[in-house]
Amino acid sequence: MKYWLMKSEPDVYSIDTLKKDGTTWWEGVRNYQARNFMSKEMSVGDLVLFYHSNAEPSGVAGIAKVSKAAAPDKTQFDKKSEYFDAKATKEKPNWFCVEVEFVAKFKNFISLSDLRDNEKLADMVVLQKGSRLSVQPVDKKHFDIVKKMGGV
Repeated sequence: MKYWLMKSEPDVYSIDTLKKDGTTWWEGVRNYQARNFMSKEMSVGDLVLFYHSNAEPSGVAGIAKVSKAAAPDKTQFDKKSEYFDAKATKEKPNWFCVEVEFVAKFKNFISLSDLRDNEKLADMVVLQKGSRLSVQPVDKKHFDIVKKMGGV
């Protein structure tokens, strides 16, 4: 099993929305490295820290898990979508996404500053200077610490 952190702006798609929906396809990712994580490295059952980005405060709101393996992101074919990609075809898609399913909302929201204040998380990818990927790997030790901080 692998562990991940996936970012979403809470006004676009929040942990509460995922809880209500049960599952969602993680569409709209337009970064090649993040795409490759989803299409080549994520597996069904992998656990995900659900991170609210561009929020006050930003931080980890809960846990999800990968419920379906990567498939072509349908938004790349939709001319009305902001994620439309004119170069993508159904025969040769450019973008992929996984489906994630709700696991838990944290009792304690863990802000970015809370993460930074925990010296055991100092080498966590999300805390590294210049780390802006919306999908990124997480070490199991970091996942376990954050989960405990969240009260789950």
